[in-house]
Amino acid sequence: MNKIQEIAREMKLQSPLMAASAEHVRNQALSMIKDALHAHSSEIFAANKEDLKAADENGIADSVKKRLKFDETKMADVIQGITDLIGLPDPTGKELLKRQLDEGLILVRESCPIGVIGVIFEARPDALVQISTLCIKSGNCALLKGGSETFHTNRALFSVIHDAAVAAGLPELCLYQIEAREDINALLSCEKSVDLLIPRGSNAFVQYIMNNTKIPVMGHADGICHTYVDVDCDIDKILPVVVDAKIQYTAACNATETLLVHRKIAAEFLPRLAKAYAQNGVTIRGTEEVQEIISCDMATDEDFSTEYLALIISVKLVDDVNEAIAHINCYGSHHTDAIMTENAETARHFQQLVDSAGVYQNCSTRFADGFRYGFGAEVGISTSKLHARGPVGLEGLVTYKYKLNGDGHIVADYASGKKTFHFQDL
Repeated sequence: MNKIQEIAREMKLQSPLMAASAEHVRNQALSMIKDALHAHSSEIFAANKEDLKAADENGIADSVKKRLKFDETKMADVIQGITDLIGLPDPTGKELLKRQLDEGLILVRESCPIGVIGVIFEARPDALVQISTLCIKSGNCALLKGGSETFHTNRALFSVIHDAAVAAGLPELCLYQIEAREDINALLSCEKSVDLLIPRGSNAFVQYIMNNTKIPVMGHADGICHTYVDVDCDIDKILPVVVDAKIQYTAACNATETLLVHRKIAAEFLPRLAKAYAQNGVTIRGTEEVQEIISCDMATDEDFSTEYLALIISVKLVDDVNEAIAHINCYGSHHTDAIMTENAETARHFQQLVDSAGVYQNCSTRFADGFRYGFGAEVGISTSKLHARGPVGLEGLVTYKYKLNGDGHIVADYASGKKTFHFQDL
């Protein structure tokens, strides 16, 4: 048994203590983390400058460098996220069902933490803060592995967060940071100790995690999001929305990568869109039909299956909402897709039939975010349909257990017919 396996095993033993910790203790830990982040901000920013310098020297892509930057703005955002988290109700210990099976035999279904969660995330230091604090609030222990590009920042942040959490009275192994890349495989072998893995990274990386572990995995591999511009849209209203969905933060998984436009409004809409995109440095890759209306690069079938994470967008014309839905369900990653329309019935039809975690009307796909949903933050976006879907906040980090209280009841009485069940929801 190597070190990571030993740590995971010990964390599993401590996880019931974490799950049983009082809400006020967990909230106190979050409050102390906030104060500690403020107090050590200069050290954290200095560590981030080391990572940014290394990124420049190593030729790291601009899309990655945007993610790894952690400055005063990012600090203010994570501090606000922790403040919001403290104000949210405790997701654990909620009575989800109370049923009398027979006189004196009461069944309760109650929410509880998942236990030990392993989170492997990309080069985003703010993700470490969000994940750590969400796990604390929800009573889970967490094994954290951040991207190597943010090694110094992650180490500084983790030290501050862990020390504050333990000082508040939480178990020593409420959190543990894995730093070596080679330890990922050791983590993947901890199926007896780790209850859930949440990978955040490239499609290839997420697929690797799924194919090399027996631990349940929650997450998404791609963020191929779509915006469909319907014939009944208000162009003046939705043009800024379509632009925002592409440019507001191009490196995010919820940025729109493909734009579908109803043929009947293409001649009016596309020239205005092209002008707006050009002003923001966006390259359009369009089908032949699109090229007949505006000047743009040629789109291939591969483009419609591509998550660019850059100022590039694929554009295609469709006959109606049903063709748009068919394209999205075929090429999309079931993440977040939007329709721009004033027709309520068309919007309802689109939202019903598009098989994605988030389906929007007349707003940017960039709203797919735990903070913007009022979850305080998120550990990631799930495109699976089991347990949690979409931005995973507190509710996605709890499961439930059944508690049955009786008074000498035995099954033999019911099997023989001596007694019968009298189900009644209380």
